[in-house]
Amino acid sequence: MKPYRSCFRPEIEALAGYQPGEQPRMTNLIKLNTNENPYPPSPQVDEVLRHFDNDRLRRYSDPDSVALRTAIAEHWGVTPDRVIAGNGSDDILTMIFRSFTAPDLPFACPDPTYSLYPVLAAMQGAPVIRVPLDRPGFHLPADFADRVQGANLVALARPNAPTGNTFPMAAIRDLCEKCDGVVLIDEAYADFADDNCAGLLADYPNLIISRTFSKSYSLAGMRLGYAVSSPEIIAGMFKVKDSYNLDAVTQAAGRAAYLDQDYLRDNVQKIRQERDRLTAALTACGFEVNPSAANFVFAAPPDRDGEAYFRYLRQEAVIVRYFPGDVTGDYVRITIGTPADMDRLLELTRHYLANR
Repeated sequence: MKPYRSCFRPEIEALAGYQPGEQPRMTNLIKLNTNENPYPPSPQVDEVLRHFDNDRLRRYSDPDSVALRTAIAEHWGVTPDRVIAGNGSDDILTMIFRSFTAPDLPFACPDPTYSLYPVLAAMQGAPVIRVPLDRPGFHLPADFADRVQGANLVALARPNAPTGNTFPMAAIRDLCEKCDGVVLIDEAYADFADDNCAGLLADYPNLIISRTFSKSYSLAGMRLGYAVSSPEIIAGMFKVKDSYNLDAVTQAAGRAAYLDQDYLRDNVQKIRQERDRLTAALTACGFEVNPSAANFVFAAPPDRDGEAYFRYLRQEAVIVRYFPGDVTGDYVRITIGTPADMDRLLELTRHYLANR
């Protein structure tokens, strides 16, 4: 038999690959590890799914997602040529990295941040400039914009993952002013924050803002995201988009969810209230809880042994996210669930601390 010989590009051969959050097969668990919404999608999504004409499935979906993009554009007060939709915001990120990174086009980001970014850069063979966040608090360094000079793409998750905190608007403006490349603000969690960067789009044609339906719209299982930018950048991203990247059902259901802003606001408010309650309770237990503007908290137990706390909760069928590392290993990331979920987490936490 002919022996196997790898024909992968060197960048792919050397790649460790991105590790998505675990989707456990355990039963009767409380799942707080991948920042999913604990509440169901808008009832308008149910209406779309119940009445969807299955005969449409034998034909290709709209490759440009026009109805969905038009609804998003109207809400943002822009024209549809400034919006692109994708198969989750990870699809949007893939388009962006395909478009703006290469061996001679470096990428820059803070550290820690969303761990998919360096993987996407490595796929393109692009150098990565990492700028450590200031501690305590994981703040953006005052000279961040200066330290990423030379990057063709700079990405900031705002609020940041996995730390949960946001970055000052003045720092974002400073970055957009000084950066000669493209600035991506990944606003996957922006609906849970007090502000967002939408107002900067009119001033900075090199700015891209990405959003997802996975968190606040409760559609993680449908895979839907979008980006808003200048018409020139969106037109370029369309060149690298997969032809039919969104199926017809997702386009219709996503549009229905997006139009139900009242339902969105109600769910967001419930999650924010539970986030504040959990933060106060963990702080009272001696945890260091990073200020969060997202639908999760990043918290270190009193002994700074994030892994032991993670493993204890897991054996009790409560799944949170642990990120090994010199900095992140002190912490766990806890998705905000229902009040009952948070009560169980806190009950177990107090038992854990009492028996350490």
